Amino acid sequence: MATVSLMGAGCASQPNPRPMIIPEPTHMEMGQKHFQINDKTRIIVQTDTRGTGEFLADLLTPALGHHPELVQNAALLNTDNAILLLIDPGSPLGEEGYQLTITHNTLRIFAATDAGIFYGVQTLRQMLPPEIELKKSLAPSALELPAISIMDRPRYRWRGFMLDVSRHFFPPEYIKRTLDLMALQKLNTFHWHLTDDQGWRIQIKRYPELTSIGAWRTDENGQRYGGFYTQDEIRDIIHYAAARHITIVPEIEMPGHCMAALATYPELSDTGGPFKVSDKWGIHYDVYCPGKESTFVFLQNVLDEVIALFPGPFIHIGGDEVPKDQWKANPQCQALMKREHLANEEELQSYFVKRITAYVQSKGKRVIGWDEILEGGLAPGAAVMSWRGTKGGIAAAQSGHDVVMSPGTHCYLDHYQSESQIPPKPFRLLTLEKVYSFDPSGELTPDEAKYVLGVQGNLWTEQVATPQRADYMAYPRLAAIAEVGWSISENKDWPDFESRLKSFEQRLSYLGVNYFAGPTTTTQPAAEPSAATKP
Repeated sequence: MATVSLMGAGCASQPNPRPMIIPEPTHMEMGQKHFQINDKTRIIVQTDTRGTGEFLADLLTPALGHHPELVQNAALLNTDNAILLLIDPGSPLGEEGYQLTITHNTLRIFAATDAGIFYGVQTLRQMLPPEIELKKSLAPSALELPAISIMDRPRYRWRGFMLDVSRHFFPPEYIKRTLDLMALQKLNTFHWHLTDDQGWRIQIKRYPELTSIGAWRTDENGQRYGGFYTQDEIRDIIHYAAARHITIVPEIEMPGHCMAALATYPELSDTGGPFKVSDKWGIHYDVYCPGKESTFVFLQNVLDEVIALFPGPFIHIGGDEVPKDQWKANPQCQALMKREHLANEEELQSYFVKRITAYVQSKGKRVIGWDEILEGGLAPGAAVMSWRGTKGGIAAAQSGHDVVMSPGTHCYLDHYQSESQIPPKPFRLLTLEKVYSFDPSGELTPDEAKYVLGVQGNLWTEQVATPQRADYMAYPRLAAIAEVGWSISENKDWPDFESRLKSFEQRLSYLGVNYFAGPTTTTQPAAEPSAATKP
């Protein structure tokens, strides 16, 4: 697929200004002319790109005052005043790459898949003025686009955002809005933290008490707090995400962070309870008992319904921060260790993870977990999400396991964004510049770096109770995560990113996002997360 040259040899006129796009495309070549979208502009699609064509038409409709005509006719490829969204099976830009070419009379987006077409449309969207997000009529000059040729593809295939909905519940409408904003930034993986000590948020039909009991807690103020997603709501959200080329990875925490489940079924613990859904943050010593076969029966039944709901390849099983004190005192756990020739409780956790991993793999899925699942040995095929710095991710890659880099030093969006924000407590600091500086593969050899699936920003919500607060903590740092995940290292430039961010923040404002607009830099480094700050 050839790049269309727009400059012209020996041309004395200056090319158009470079558009402000986040994440920064791989290659851009500017021309001198312009293409204007008007009331006669048609969108030419194929069967596979019609959904993306409708997305673009819906974006343009308020500004134009009418819905652009969609034409599904390959014979019209050379039609003037047209936007072409066409699959090119021979594209060398991979499954998510695209070529966007604008001349004075045509706008073309070519890609190997509709995902690439969709990302090309997101780039086109950012070339339009931020006012396009207001969904109101715009002057014809506002829809004038510069001649340009863009060749673009992502650096990593996992470009993620995790939202913890266990500590504080966020309604389906906010989840969809989150997916919309992720799509704008070419993020493609939504990690949905659905269960923890403070609430069980996913309906499991075989165990209805998980949501009638486990989804609700009584907070210190005496108020009942909670909520959950029905399976129908989850299917709707999955469908919504798929239309935006976003894969959802559900997280069902085990063997720790499970007080909401144990409050419902205390017999799955070492002590038998009784328990309550926790109203406290931090680590809890009551965890699932691996010495009881009923624990695995329960978890496998839960996973059966989770696997049936989510079409993506990965199931996240947590695996972090598991106190083993009660395993040491439990005769059933000790008997299991003796039968399986396990040297210590770390190997017992490894046994637990390997058994769950084998079950998930038998259902055609892959397990991913926090980097503690490395301890005691990692099951073949399991992937690691490295949060305690990058050490776990490096170890996983060096042993041939896929890894997602998500260290608290650079990717924990619940940390404060400037020194002026921090209250008189030991909260962590993570500035926008610090996020932007992260290189997920920077400490690995080229061969080891092949195992880095990508990068992910995480928003834990102990101190994030509302959608407005979630916006404030996530943005604009999630835009930096997006560029870390998409743009090649050579194209990353902090002052340039700050400049492009001004236009992006205006777009966020028009989209109603309550982003943080304070200082972006500091001389104080972000510290490693600790057990007291990571849920």
